[in-house]
Amino acid sequence: MKGEDGMYEQFKTRAEGVSAEVHRLETMTAALEFIIAFLKEEGLRDTPQHHALWADCAFLDGNFRQSLSEVAGLKFDVTQKLAAEAKFGISQMQWALADTGTLVQDSSAIEQRLVSSLPAIHIALVPTSGILPDMPTLLSSIHPGDCAYIAMITGPSRTADIERVLTIGVHGPERLVIVFCDELGGGN
Repeated sequence: MKGEDGMYEQFKTRAEGVSAEVHRLETMTAALEFIIAFLKEEGLRDTPQHHALWADCAFLDGNFRQSLSEVAGLKFDVTQKLAAEAKFGISQMQWALADTGTLVQDSSAIEQRLVSSLPAIHIALVPTSGILPDMPTLLSSIHPGDCAYIAMITGPSRTADIERVLTIGVHGPERLVIVFCDELGGGN
């Protein structure tokens, strides 16, 4: 079995192969700084079509939510209307499958589904320890009674018509930015 670094590299290769952007940071503070810098570089503002919506997650526990309340354009009260108007959606995923570059999330909370599917850019925060080698490993570690709604995301939204003309972002985000954090606990 590959070690964590090997599985990360395999995941990164597969995810970038389907146009995802993959980053790895050691600490939660570094991950937070990266996300805030990314949002600002990409035009975060407190107006529709430019704001960010961050779904409740373990990452926000502690002092982070308080410090983030000062960032103009970053919102935490997820509604369908705000998600549809958001440029950025931020959610925490529990697992990542190395062999396919797929993110996996217990999306029982509708807020998770809204921020990962309606905004133009989805930022997925993932514990590096949540990288699993493949689907059979994932399925052997989750129980249907614990996860009512499992979402799997492989790259940004893409679709093609009958003439094989590829279009990005029609049925979901046109960009997927994956931020792995070594310090963030999470996967089962």
